[in-house]
Amino acid sequence: MSLVVPLLDGLSLALAGDLDGGADGDGGPAPGFATGRLARGLLLRDGERELAEEGVGFGVPILKRGLQTIFPGRLSLVKRGVAGERSITAVFHMDLVERLAAPGSPSLSSPALYTAKNALAALHRRVPVLRGPLTGLSSALRRAFGWVTTFEEAGEGFTLALTYIVAGERLTVAVDATALPADGATSVVVMNEQGARAFDRYCDLAGAELRGAAIGTWDEVTAPGASFVCEERRVAFTLGQVAGARLFRGRELIGSRVAWAGFGYSFPAALGAMSYELRIERLP
Repeated sequence: MSLVVPLLDGLSLALAGDLDGGADGDGGPAPGFATGRLARGLLLRDGERELAEEGVGFGVPILKRGLQTIFPGRLSLVKRGVAGERSITAVFHMDLVERLAAPGSPSLSSPALYTAKNALAALHRRVPVLRGPLTGLSSALRRAFGWVTTFEEAGEGFTLALTYIVAGERLTVAVDATALPADGATSVVVMNEQGARAFDRYCDLAGAELRGAAIGTWDEVTAPGASFVCEERRVAFTLGQVAGARLFRGRELIGSRVAWAGFGYSFPAALGAMSYELRIERLP
């Protein structure tokens, strides 16, 4: 890791990459997961134990262009000091798309296949009752054809700058999407994920209390604030509502292939910029 920022009570945030305009970093791989190809954000650590698993970390942008999703493959870091705080800006290079491939073979190139895949993914997010059958269908097709998830260059790239400011137990994330061209994206999603095995409980200020698979994979949060909790280590992270954005929660744990839990803010690309605050705490 290139940068480790201490928080409180043995907790810290780690961000991989080269600082001050040096060579780009890959954001720190997620060992054994397909998302190891993606640039990752701030990864939560408790002592020497990293709690991210497959999760991409706090403050990671994803672009949506209709049904297509564009992921960050690289990031560049610029460290900036702020009085009484610790600040760093990460420039994410949005240049990857998700593909399917058999091990040792080129990825599948059928546009119709990916149109159908993206449409089913959207259906999975929007219709909770279909999530079980769609996940089962996906797993069955992967087993039958030996498909695995890969990420490949999209053939074009955009950049988004995110600034992280750490003060005590609070992380402020400011997103600058003003450099996106008008046709670069329809919406921006900013992910805040850690590991699914660690963070297996969700609660919010409206009184919801969910565990494991009951949390769902992409449900909108309407409460003023919501948290994911790691009961084993008594650690929680909490987010609130932001004007102009929608807040979603999710958790997926599928064998050794998928293991993430967290939140995503979705806002129209035309909004240009947004910021939010995330609280990380050790529970009593």
